[in-house]
Amino acid sequence: MLISADNLNFGFNGGSLLENICFSLNEGGRVGLIGGNGEGKTTLIRLILGELEPESGVLFRKNGIRIGYLAQSGGYDSSNTVYEEMKEIFREDISAINSLREVEERISLCHEDSAEYRALSQKYEALNNRIAARDSYNFEVKIRTVLNGMGFESVYGQPICTMSGGEKTRLKLCRLLLEEPELLILDEPTNHLDMKTLFWLEDYLSAFKGAILTVSHDRYFLDKLVSQIYELENKRLSIFKGNYTKYKVLKAEKVSHLLKEYEKQQEERAHMQEYVDRNLVRASTTKMAQSRRLALEKMELIEKPCLPPTPPRFVFSYAEKPYERVLEIENLRLTAGEKVLLEKANFSLTRGEKCAIIGDNGTGKSTLIKEIVRGKNPAVRFGRFVKIAYYEQEHGNLNLNETVLSELWGRHISWDQTKVRSILAQAGLVAEDMDKQVRMLSGGERAKLALAVFECEGGNVLILDEPTNHLDLAARESLESALKEFDGTLLFVSHDRYFIRALAGKILELEDGNATSFTGDYDEYTAYKNSLKAAKTEAQRAPAPIVPKNTEQKDGYYRSKEERAADAKRRTRIKKIEEEISALETEDEELNASLSDPEVTGNFALLTEKCNRLEEIKTKLDELYAEYETLI
Repeated sequence: MLISADNLNFGFNGGSLLENICFSLNEGGRVGLIGGNGEGKTTLIRLILGELEPESGVLFRKNGIRIGYLAQSGGYDSSNTVYEEMKEIFREDISAINSLREVEERISLCHEDSAEYRALSQKYEALNNRIAARDSYNFEVKIRTVLNGMGFESVYGQPICTMSGGEKTRLKLCRLLLEEPELLILDEPTNHLDMKTLFWLEDYLSAFKGAILTVSHDRYFLDKLVSQIYELENKRLSIFKGNYTKYKVLKAEKVSHLLKEYEKQQEERAHMQEYVDRNLVRASTTKMAQSRRLALEKMELIEKPCLPPTPPRFVFSYAEKPYERVLEIENLRLTAGEKVLLEKANFSLTRGEKCAIIGDNGTGKSTLIKEIVRGKNPAVRFGRFVKIAYYEQEHGNLNLNETVLSELWGRHISWDQTKVRSILAQAGLVAEDMDKQVRMLSGGERAKLALAVFECEGGNVLILDEPTNHLDLAARESLESALKEFDGTLLFVSHDRYFIRALAGKILELEDGNATSFTGDYDEYTAYKNSLKAAKTEAQRAPAPIVPKNTEQKDGYYRSKEERAADAKRRTRIKKIEEEISALETEDEELNASLSDPEVTGNFALLTEKCNRLEEIKTKLDELYAEYETLI
């Protein structure tokens, strides 16, 4: 057991935030922590980390536990380059390797019968065992694997202090992965990651040896990674076995069951109370009525279950249909500064299509969206009666100095205040928010306001850039439902794969300066990409076809005497190489087995001789395999 809590309670300024929290996080556990904004997810993490102390209850941490924590804005500053900073993690490994080399040099200067030789041999063996146990020699492989997987393959030499906030957060995650803590706590780890990096991270974390506790709004990520869901709601923690999709089913069943039990008891109490009221004053039934009243008083009341809070609600509609051909892009050239993002891109949308634009960071997704919305490029043409509504990722269309109410009302001055307040309330903004300045809103509240403004534009073509950013899970699902019901045209950029899978019937992939359109949903697209990847890998592995001896004449191919002689010589050489490889591999196995012999490990000269021979065998095998591949 790594972490456990028993009846944990915590609050701020006399108010209660967490009540009777109980859980156990074991080694190798995979837990997703979910809950609405303000439910206490970050507070619970801070309690686990020891940054806060509980007001009551017990919080147990394993002695000496190593915890790695990635906050949402978890970057850091350093004057080191990317690669040098990652090497700092393996300082102990590098030191051990250097010490081993020093011991080797000192041993070579000692006499084999001296006490110093024996002492150095023991030290050498201890260092060698330590290096083997920590896999120290592979520290550079580990660094390159993680940095390349997280998209830093081309910036090893860049100083960290010159990087963006998102890059620093990704780099902090790289450091945590390389440190391999016993418990890895991740707060929104999929922010700032493109699709390629997301898939890599999921695979890497699936093989991670430690326990993982993650806060995430990425439902695809939760489905792939976790085996338990911790839900914080109304100050309490509920635990559900399974991933996020399973949690949704179990949560609905739990709420339904609790509600039925509560209603059943309320109905039973009502019948008993009615009997008491009717019969208490009648002499013949007074005792029975008193008995019922006593039973009522002793009955353990079932608490009314707290129903999930009402999620935001959106409705997208328009007044006039556009013509069938909504958008046509022909030979579009798109640049960002001197960088060419797209060259001769072609793409079209017809009425009612829902298309997701995907691609790695920096391929021009948002730039393409903005160019389409700008509508001044001759390569971009709209059909008749098209009305665009645009949702901007950073909400730059909002006036930060306006109040929430005036921000929407000022765009529709003919509406009455009741209608405006109703639309804002449906979007999840409460009465207390109406007089707040937009700049004072949280990220989630500002996103809901932007969606309310977007909804009221009445576009028949909706263009959205990362619409799920800052939204909690309930708001994301509500937005999904509204866009599913929308019968107009949809073009959007998103890193939320669950969102893409729920909506897209068409994919536009931006890659290497090209825009490739794929007709089909997200699952079909990923299956197609995986099949291409598998075919490419298989083609690289497949040996060159060998022509059977008797096919020369059948295929109309004539070989000269010299060519047949050369072929015979080639086959003879192949057989010879196979024999040499077999002999060397046998010798390699025998030498490796002898290295565990105490007589060998205690004799430095003999150990060195065997290690040198192993290196010679490895070099020779590499040469033989390279030659073998050219011959077959």
